[in-house]
Amino acid sequence: MPIPKDIEAEIYFLTSEEGGRSTPVTTQYRPQFYYEGRDWDSAHIYPDVDQVNPGDTVRAYLGFMSPKEHLGKVYVGMEFLIREGERTVAKGVITKIIELEKSANREN
Repeated sequence: MPIPKDIEAEIYFLTSEEGGRSTPVTTQYRPQFYYEGRDWDSAHIYPDVDQVNPGDTVRAYLGFMSPKEHLGKVYVGMEFLIREGERTVAKGVITKIIELEKSANREN
C-alpha cells in the first residue's frame, strides 16, 4: 500500500554534532512525528531527492498511521519534531494539509 500524502512539510535533519543521525534516510523512513508531548508513527516520502543526509533541509510528504487522531490538531505553520525513540533527529514545519481528511475517512 502506498504511503498517503497526509501533509507536506519542510524538514531539517540535525547533524550528528547536533545530536541527530550520522547516516542518511530515504523514502519509506518511519520515525515518530512528535507534537503536543506525544509521538505518532509516520512514514515519509522525499519527492525531490533520493536520500536525505544529516544537515539537509528537504520537502517531505508524511503519512500518518492513525490519521483521524490528527484531524483538527495539525495545521499549516505548525512546528514539530522527528524522533527516533527519545532522540530528536529533525525539526519541521507543516507547509500543506493534503490528504489527511481522506485518510482519516478511509480509516473508519
